[in-house]
Amino acid sequence: MLNEPVDSDVDLHVPPLPAAARREPQGPVVAVIALGGGLGAAARYGAALLWPTPAAAFPWTTLAVNVLGCAVIGVFMVVICEARSPHRLLRPFFGTGVLGGFTTFSTYAVDIQRLVADGAAATGLAYLALTLFAALAAVRAAAVGTRRLLSRRREAGQQGEGSRR
Repeated sequence: MLNEPVDSDVDLHVPPLPAAARREPQGPVVAVIALGGGLGAAARYGAALLWPTPAAAFPWTTLAVNVLGCAVIGVFMVVICEARSPHRLLRPFFGTGVLGGFTTFSTYAVDIQRLVADGAAATGLAYLALTLFAALAAVRAAAVGTRRLLSRRREAGQQGEGSRR
């Protein structure tokens, strides 16, 4: 046997559980992702119906949907990771399903391809960069803003408890 370091937390005399015994059933997770994805995609389709983009125009609807979806994921992740202990299916349903169905990398890529094919390569490049920057800024701003709001609410709650004593 080789003299390799061994993690002190590992007991090599106990056989590991089979993979199937270590995992929870995935059926409910897949079901809520599918349901959420359908709802998110329907919302995105509704946005496209309410704010259609003409063939040669800048794809403002897709940009707005992706930026809004990123802002919502920023709020959502702070709330579920730092403020609450959610049901185990909430994150796959809303984060992966609803927001994954609502935001759209594929339409974004097709929009860029269409702009380039229509001779608007500079607009396509601007759209590519603007979407990336705006989406990252939206998730960051939403996460920071949500943390601040939650912190203020906690402080106000603690001050309220102190005055009741």
